[in-house]
Amino acid sequence: MRIWTVALVLCLALAGMHCRQGTPTANDQSAEQSQPKERPTLNVFIWSDYVDPALVQAFEEKHFCKVNLNFFESNEQLLAKIKAGGAAYDVLYPSGYAVQTLVKEDLLLPLDHAKIPNLANVDRTYSNLIADPAMKFSVPYMVSTTGIGYLAELGDLEPSWAVLGDPKLKGRVTLLNDIREVIGVALKLHGYSLNTTDEAELAKARDTAIAWKRNAARFDSTQYHYGLAGGEFKLVQGYSGDVLQSQKENPEIRFMLPKEGFPLTCDEMAIAKTSRHPDLAHAWINYFHDGGVAARNTMFIKYLCPNTASYEQLPAEVKNNPAVFPPAEALARAEIVRDVGADLAAYTKVWDEIKAAQ
Repeated sequence: MRIWTVALVLCLALAGMHCRQGTPTANDQSAEQSQPKERPTLNVFIWSDYVDPALVQAFEEKHFCKVNLNFFESNEQLLAKIKAGGAAYDVLYPSGYAVQTLVKEDLLLPLDHAKIPNLANVDRTYSNLIADPAMKFSVPYMVSTTGIGYLAELGDLEPSWAVLGDPKLKGRVTLLNDIREVIGVALKLHGYSLNTTDEAELAKARDTAIAWKRNAARFDSTQYHYGLAGGEFKLVQGYSGDVLQSQKENPEIRFMLPKEGFPLTCDEMAIAKTSRHPDLAHAWINYFHDGGVAARNTMFIKYLCPNTASYEQLPAEVKNNPAVFPPAEALARAEIVRDVGADLAAYTKVWDEIKAAQ
C-alpha cells in the first residue's frame, strides 16, 4: 500500500513539474510581457561639438534608443577607421571628398529615400557642394567655411592667410590638424587651387606651412576655439561654426575669410554598410532634416544646415551673419575640397614633411 502511495505522490509531483516547466501560466505570460525591451544603441561617428545635445536626447526619447557619439578629428582619421573595419558605427559624418572615397570603396549603405521624407527640405541651391547630388549614399548636414578667428585686440588685420606667420604672434597661433585644410590654405596663399596635384605647387605650400608651424603653438582641430575664447591663443585657423561658438564665451572674437580664397565644405550624413541598425540610422538622418530640428541645431552649433524649412525659423542675427550665410562676393572666393584620388599620396608625403620639420 505504501508503495502505491509513494508512486502516486511521485506521479503528481512530476505532473506539477511539467505544468510549471512546460506550460506558462497567465501570471507567467503577464510577467514576461511587462519586462522592458532593451534599448538599441545607435553609434554615431561625428566631429566634436557638432550637434545640440538636447536634440540627441529628444531623439533617444522619441525612438526609445541610446545614442553613442564617437568623435574624430579629421576626414583621414574617419577613413582610416572605417577602412580598417574594426568599429561598428551606424551613422558617419564625412566631408564631401571623403564621401567620394567611401563610395568608391563600397563602404556606405545605399539610402532608402522612402524612410527619409524630410529630404524634401534639403536646399538644392547647395547641390554643387554635395559629393552625391542624387543623395544615393549621403545627405548634406552642415555647410562650413574655413577662415581665421582672432581677438579684437589685434585690430584691423589684413584679411590674408599670411597672418598665420606673423612673428608678433609666435606661440599664440594654432593650425588645424588636418592635411587638406593646412596644405589647402597654404596653396590658396600662393594663388593655387587647394586641389592641385602639381608637385612644385605642393612643395611651395609645404615650405609655407612649415614656416607657419614654427610660428604656431600647435596643430589642433578640436580644442583650439576654447583656447581662443580664454585668451590662450590670439589667432587661429578655424572652422566658421567653431569660432562663432567661442563668441558665446568671449564676444571680442572676430572671424574673417581671407582675400586669397578659402575652403568651403559640406559635411554629410551617411550610413556605414556594416550598420547594425540601418532603420534607426535612416530615422536619425530624417530627424535632423526636420525644419524645426535643423533650425535649433544651426542656432546651437552656428553652422548652416542647408534646409529650406529651417530658414524662416532662424533669428535675424543668424540669417544676417556672413559667417553663417556667406555673401555672394565671399562665395566667389570659395573652393570646395575634392577627392584627389591616387594623388592623395603626394599630399600625405608633404604632410609628413610638415609634421617632421623642426
